[in-house]
Amino acid sequence: MIEPRSFLYDLDTETGVATITLNRPERLNALTFEVYDELRNTFYALHDEPEVRVIVVTGSGRGFCSGGDVEDIIGRLFERDMRGLLEFTRMTCDLVLSIRRCRKPVIAALNGTVAGAGAVIATACDMRIGAANAKIAYLFTRVGLSGADMGAAWMLPRIVGLARASELLMTGDFISAEEAHRIGLYNRVVPEGESLAAATELALKLSKGPSFAIEITKDALNREASMDLAGALEAEAQIQAALMLHPDFRESYDAFVEKRPPNFL
Repeated sequence: MIEPRSFLYDLDTETGVATITLNRPERLNALTFEVYDELRNTFYALHDEPEVRVIVVTGSGRGFCSGGDVEDIIGRLFERDMRGLLEFTRMTCDLVLSIRRCRKPVIAALNGTVAGAGAVIATACDMRIGAANAKIAYLFTRVGLSGADMGAAWMLPRIVGLARASELLMTGDFISAEEAHRIGLYNRVVPEGESLAAATELALKLSKGPSFAIEITKDALNREASMDLAGALEAEAQIQAALMLHPDFRESYDAFVEKRPPNFL
């Protein structure tokens, strides 16, 4: 059973939608060492959680996540040597890997400010629904660190293109939710206060779909980023042939013939 201490977790057992809520509203849900560690462990656990079909990540209060907590993380990093710092940075990268490797779709409901590591966590999700006040920035260069943090330099160009990713990661500037949507970083923008409801609605739609086919689609999106076209085509041909033997493919046909909604596994 998933029982985190540093954030909220809720599972709707009827729909299979799990909701993770970052819960330090007084600090704009800034991340601590404990939150980082529990988040990555939770995503690794949800990978094999049979009752969970879709995951929604959001924040409490007026922000999604403002990044690493200045007092609880940043200040304490000055006490570490290179080995200790590398232990921390590898843990933060492992959080991103846990989100990308999770076989369940992950939707970010961006209810407000999205900054620093919070922006990378949102980027690692499969889809992003932003409230109108959900401005976003990859702040790392503004504090003297590389904009290539937690996989941002790998993920962001694949979403918005190299030129826009270069600008966002090098300047560290905030952009509005409207601009984030225009460049393809946000899937959609909704009125302030409605991001969680909109993300949950999308999650419900996915939860009713063929879970194995969706899992394979996410896996293909991850794997094919490093393939050439011929390799990607062969991989897709093989997995598509295999999925044609899956009960969900037959169920979709039977439902069409019988003029009823499909009941996928």
